[in-house]
Amino acid sequence: MALSQLLTSLIRRRLSMAENYRRRGKFEEVAFIFPNAPNIPITVNFGMQMPGWYDIIAFNDLAQQQDQPGILKSRDYFHSLIKAEIDKGIPSSRIILGIPSLSRGFSQGGSISIFAGLTSPHPLAGIFGLSSYLLLGDSLATYLTPQIKAANSSTPIFMGHGDSDQLVKVEWGQQTANRLKALGWRVDFNIYKGLQHNADPKEMDDLETWLRERLPAQG
Repeated sequence: MALSQLLTSLIRRRLSMAENYRRRGKFEEVAFIFPNAPNIPITVNFGMQMPGWYDIIAFNDLAQQQDQPGILKSRDYFHSLIKAEIDKGIPSSRIILGIPSLSRGFSQGGSISIFAGLTSPHPLAGIFGLSSYLLLGDSLATYLTPQIKAANSSTPIFMGHGDSDQLVKVEWGQQTANRLKALGWRVDFNIYKGLQHNADPKEMDDLETWLRERLPAQG
């Protein structure tokens, strides 16, 4: 599949996810916001430009060689989206941060969502990431000031990962969950048997159930 076809498919599937909820009368009070990553040079793509929240330098260990400037720039952008919703009158306690990258790509959406959520100065309803890993884990404490840590210390986190993921190893997801649990976060880490670097109906059902618990109807 050509890159342009993949991106078109991803956008359609994101939109169909929200439309599917609407058709079934789910999350009628919720506004879905799907930000698009900017085109940037990606090292593992021979430096060619493609949508990305940060550069990926190597595939051998995504948890090690990381693009700190790019990650922080995207984190700030996600924080600005949260602030924009708060300015509209939406309580931050009704905001969930997570990108359902159903076609997965390089799983940047879920990973940047986790990092931006952990470092948000506003208390969120939840954070989720699918086939994700911890960004800037070695220096995470640098970004967790007492104020920021207090804001989201009780924010629940949902993670889903296939045990046959050939790109983002399930061990990286498990290590991320364990690390966050050790730091005090409540992490619901789910492993899906036989799932490679893709989406799974059971995973989507589990995510929907988790979302309903985080965002109960108020009408």
